[in-house]
Amino acid sequence: RHAVCVTPLFSTQVLSEAQHEAGYCSFYEECGRNPLINGSLITPIVPCYDHSRARRLTGNHYKRLKEVCPMLDRGENNTYACCSVQQLQSLETSLTLSKAVLVRCPSCSENFAHLHCINTCSPDQSQVVNVTKVMNVTYLGRTREAVVGYQSYLTASFGEGAFNSCKNVKIPATGGYAIATMCGRYGASLCTAQRWYDFQGDSSNGLAPLDLDFKLIKEGESSEPIPDGVIPYNGKALGCNETTTSGGQACSCQDCVESCPSVPNPPPPDAPFTIQGADGVLVICIIIFCVLMLFFVIYLVVSYCKNGKKKEKGEGKLKDQKSDVTERIIRPEEVTCIDRNSLAAQDFLSLLFRRWGTSVSLFQVLLASAVVVAALAAGLISLELTTDPVELWSAPNSRAREEKNFHDTHFGPFYRTNQLILTAPGRKGHIYDSLLFGPQNFSGIISKELIIELLELQQRIQSISFFSKDLNRTATLADVCYAPLNPINSTLTDCAVNSLPQYFQNNLDNINAKVEMTELGVTKEVDWRDHLIYCLGSPLSFKDITDLGLSCMADYGAPVFPFLAVGGYNNEDYTDAEALIMTFSLNNYARDNPKFKVALQWETEYLKVVQDYQKNPKANFTFAYMAERSLEDEINRTTAEDIPIFMISYAVIFVYIVVALGEYSSCSRILVDSKFLVGLGGILVVGCSVLSSMGFYSWVGIPSSLVILQVVPFLVLAVGADNIFILVLEYQRDVRRPGEKREEQIGRVLGSVAPSMLLCSLSESVCFFLGALSTMPAVRSFALYAALAVLMDFILQMTAFVALLSLDARRQDNNRCELVCCVKVSKERPRKPNEGLLLPLMRKYYAPFLLHTFTRIIVMVVFIFMFCASIFLMLNVKVGLDQELAMPQGSYMLEYFKYLNKYFEVGVPVYFVTKKGYNFSTVAGMNGICSSVGCDQFSMTQKIQYAANYPDRSYVGIPSNSWVDDFVDWLNPASRCCRIYSFGSFLCLTKCMATPPDGVLRPDEAEFKRFLPDFLGNRPDLQSSRFMAYHTPLINSQEYTAALKMSRELAYNITMISERRSARLHPSRVTNVFYEQYLTIVSEGLFNISMCLLPTFVVCCLLLGLDLRSGLLNLLTIIMITVDTVGVMTLWSIDYNAVALINLVTAVGISVEFVSHITRSFALSTKPTHVERAKEATANMGSAVFAGVAMTNLPGILVLAFAKAQLIQIFFFRLNLVITLLGMAHGLIFLPVLLSYFGSCSFSIVPVQQRA
Repeated sequence: RHAVCVTPLFSTQVLSEAQHEAGYCSFYEECGRNPLINGSLITPIVPCYDHSRARRLTGNHYKRLKEVCPMLDRGENNTYACCSVQQLQSLETSLTLSKAVLVRCPSCSENFAHLHCINTCSPDQSQVVNVTKVMNVTYLGRTREAVVGYQSYLTASFGEGAFNSCKNVKIPATGGYAIATMCGRYGASLCTAQRWYDFQGDSSNGLAPLDLDFKLIKEGESSEPIPDGVIPYNGKALGCNETTTSGGQACSCQDCVESCPSVPNPPPPDAPFTIQGADGVLVICIIIFCVLMLFFVIYLVVSYCKNGKKKEKGEGKLKDQKSDVTERIIRPEEVTCIDRNSLAAQDFLSLLFRRWGTSVSLFQVLLASAVVVAALAAGLISLELTTDPVELWSAPNSRAREEKNFHDTHFGPFYRTNQLILTAPGRKGHIYDSLLFGPQNFSGIISKELIIELLELQQRIQSISFFSKDLNRTATLADVCYAPLNPINSTLTDCAVNSLPQYFQNNLDNINAKVEMTELGVTKEVDWRDHLIYCLGSPLSFKDITDLGLSCMADYGAPVFPFLAVGGYNNEDYTDAEALIMTFSLNNYARDNPKFKVALQWETEYLKVVQDYQKNPKANFTFAYMAERSLEDEINRTTAEDIPIFMISYAVIFVYIVVALGEYSSCSRILVDSKFLVGLGGILVVGCSVLSSMGFYSWVGIPSSLVILQVVPFLVLAVGADNIFILVLEYQRDVRRPGEKREEQIGRVLGSVAPSMLLCSLSESVCFFLGALSTMPAVRSFALYAALAVLMDFILQMTAFVALLSLDARRQDNNRCELVCCVKVSKERPRKPNEGLLLPLMRKYYAPFLLHTFTRIIVMVVFIFMFCASIFLMLNVKVGLDQELAMPQGSYMLEYFKYLNKYFEVGVPVYFVTKKGYNFSTVAGMNGICSSVGCDQFSMTQKIQYAANYPDRSYVGIPSNSWVDDFVDWLNPASRCCRIYSFGSFLCLTKCMATPPDGVLRPDEAEFKRFLPDFLGNRPDLQSSRFMAYHTPLINSQEYTAALKMSRELAYNITMISERRSARLHPSRVTNVFYEQYLTIVSEGLFNISMCLLPTFVVCCLLLGLDLRSGLLNLLTIIMITVDTVGVMTLWSIDYNAVALINLVTAVGISVEFVSHITRSFALSTKPTHVERAKEATANMGSAVFAGVAMTNLPGILVLAFAKAQLIQIFFFRLNLVITLLGMAHGLIFLPVLLSYFGSCSFSIVPVQQRA
């Protein structure tokens, strides 16, 4: 053994004799290992103290200097240096390890080498360095003075220039800065040039072989005296945007701001449309209102003047002097061909239905109806109910579905997420004075006690086991977990679990570890907090910089990025976080895969464990949680819980129909005149029509959904009840003529009202069939089911219900009690029409009041104002459906969404996927993707980086990593190895490739195909690739939709500038299939509603004998109802989405019921004036519509207010209430007034001809 002797006195004496002059060295050659350093990454070899002249280099010595320090080369035989070949070898080894993280930027790498070459090899070394500490070192039996500490004097311009060239160099794999690993406690954000040099010169950093004190001297000032003869080195530090002396290219934009091309700022968001500083849409709506009112006033004035002149000429004698100016008798010469066609069409339809009603064979019709319904309903045995949200709301041929299928085929489905977000409110934090990182604030939740408790909960979840029938054995997390590094034979430690304990490899001993450590002469204890601070800043490190020597990688071999482990922090103060995040990732199997059920079962057990822990009073956490299955489970649960609400709703409607249809002439005939069986029959007709529709589509293989089960019966009930009321009330109000049989009376009544029923039912059915042109699966299937159900409802009403009504009329004629037909009452049925209570009220009070001159003007003004205001509101309706609304009140998922929006500091990942066709093996192909030196300025990753610079516009929070950059770095000989990750260490091989002269390493096609399999883990068939970035936190559906739109624009822009435009790039995100619909739902909705409105106009015109005016007024009123509905949606915070669109399509159908009956009744009226015809239509048909549609819907809708599901409360209670009230208001208030002004005159010909 050799003794190491340190002699301070001798050291001081020697140092005082040191001279600083040009051409002299301060040290030369290697003296052995520094005995003061232990645990270094490389052997700390120190130089010998030697004040002598610099050596002239020749031969191999010169070649080695030219390789390691080319900036000192002055030509062979003219190059002097103060370093030996052995020193050059040690310097190269040290530079190689440091430059491994700087190699992406050649000028930075050269500046770094320049700095240390000057200290080690400069021919004027004694003028740059000042030796401060020497000691005797005995090595191989020889004792010499070794330098173990010195000062290096640099000008601030050189020192800061070198630092500035390196401060923005990235590490693609982490997304962080290389400088963060070279600045100790300060990281990237607080690193300065001086702190960077201080860390490099600190012998405890594992790389520096001795203590090196860098002095940055600003010109003309110095905080301490400079030794005589010392001249601070003032070489040229290359800018990161400059080429190197060896021909290396300028650094890329990602690593050097100065290299970035001049990219214009994105255009600002479109400014709101304004007119003279006011909301432009509002101004336009006000102008429209004023114009419409002006036209209306002009119309009134012109009509008044015209009518006054006719009075003077004795024309147009008014029946009622108080009637309006538009009350005009139509003369025969004014009757057109269209008027005669209308009369002929009505006569034909009435005759057709009268003959059908008279000839109906009761029992045969009932039997035939039952057989047809049974045959169709039998298809229900093969009913397929779609519950998968993807299948419901995303069309199979939509872009998002195609992109999802491509991603799932080539990369596997997005993994299943099971997550907890934990907080500890009320716990006090503390400030920890770290030896390495200085004072750090630790929040209350970042405590050792809670980390251990979190680890215990994590281990409890990881240990879940259960018997699986699908696997026929006990299953564990390992059977279904996402294991990225060992997907075949996974164990529990291979499962991807992201949590804060993973920074300690889920090892309690690592959390409890402590060690004494000395830093800059200060000795202090370091513990879990120091390790955690380091790992939160450097999550990819295999070894921290503390003497604990622990890895930061998770136990499954991958990094845990801090934003996936903690939440609720500001900037990057991770230790001040308010929440801990724990995520279990499972493989997402196809639904027909047996392991899909195993994953569902594991998630069920996971929820049980979490819910049991939540109930534990000893738990220190307050938290929210979710499983991948939670959304579907909660939707199905609330649907089941709300079924009784729907049943009660239908029961209320049934009771109302039974009571409202009854005739109550005397107490003794209540059981005779009641209509229980008729009401029940009407309900059964509705039910049978729905069952027939569902059965038919089950036969042909079109699946149903919960939306269909909830909405279609409600719609058909509204339509069916209206027709039932119209038919039954018309029969009750009619008196059998002398000698007329019961069948003939029913036929006559049917001939009177059936054309109106046909008009509405056919309009609605065609409306819904056209609505099936929608690309949304849920809307399409709803439209098909509703169309056939409405059509079947009309057919069954014309057959089975007419037969049932005839049977009930026979019973009533025989004075037999309902339900107890053998019992008769003695009191005969009155031989007068039974108008009930509503018809007289509307005829005597409501219609005259509504159609009073001043009332009509007020009504027109109010409804025109409502229409214009609703246009403005309609353009401000929110588009989307937040996930929270799909959850029932009190659901644990609502708390999870609240925590997610509050604590998560990063959004969902988005993958930019290249399809087949992109050639990665060419240099152009690699340059079009990567972001390091030599890459295209507008490469894919660079464009994504540009987008990330504007997160508020692009919604890109963290730019994508590029495996191409990692591959090039892996091949780069600057690190002297192809780097292959091995847990806790590096496995270094020989050089894969030679050093390129310009610093831009690119393998040729043969080398690419040779080395890629090793880099990718033996997966050489590169058909497509994906690059992951992260969105900013997305809160609501509007932001999700905007992020989808912007990511598609970004992908399109990248594709357009790529070398091969055939290689299409697209963004892929797990939520795209849900939010894509909102990109087109406005145009989709306009198309669907237009398709629904078209048949209401066409059918109305055709069935009224080409009565265009009636058709247009009918259409206008339905449009106003629809627009006003959307306007009220804005006021009542009802977002526009696919569910709302289904209800709006339904609104068109229900509006037809409110409008078309009254329009036809007005057109058929034989009263002499518009006002009198409007009164008659309002009283006769309006009363039936009010009783049949409004009062049927309202009780059932009000019951839905008690539903637990927010979707039902908002889109079924609120929206259907709005539709019903607006339909009633327009049908019973606005339409009669509109008809009284602008209605057709066709059927006034009858009384005129009679009088003539």
